[in-house]
Amino acid sequence: MRFRRHFSVFAIGLLCGLAACTPNQNPQELKEKTARATAELKVDAKAVAAGVREGWSRDKPLNVNIATREQLTSLPGVTGGEADRVIAGRPYDDPGQLVTRRILPQSKYDKIADRLTAKK
Repeated sequence: MRFRRHFSVFAIGLLCGLAACTPNQNPQELKEKTARATAELKVDAKAVAAGVREGWSRDKPLNVNIATREQLTSLPGVTGGEADRVIAGRPYDDPGQLVTRRILPQSKYDKIADRLTAKK
């Protein structure tokens, strides 16, 4: 969050500085250009923040006892229906129970087993 705020302030300051250097520009045009540039920076900053969040969570195992449907479906090969079954079958003592309870087939579980944990 702090990065995004600092980045936005820096970018707006840079845009204002560059805009002030251009001769004979209509104030309304300047406002519109600044607004467009700010909107683009906002979108870019959100994309950067989303990428950072994804990178942080990629290295951490996903707790099957508290994971959301979206987090479960982000795992390779896990469908929405399987994610719903994982949620309905909670709690788990061990991620391997996804196979023993027939929520996921062994082949699919083997692909994601290293990315799962079951903490209560």
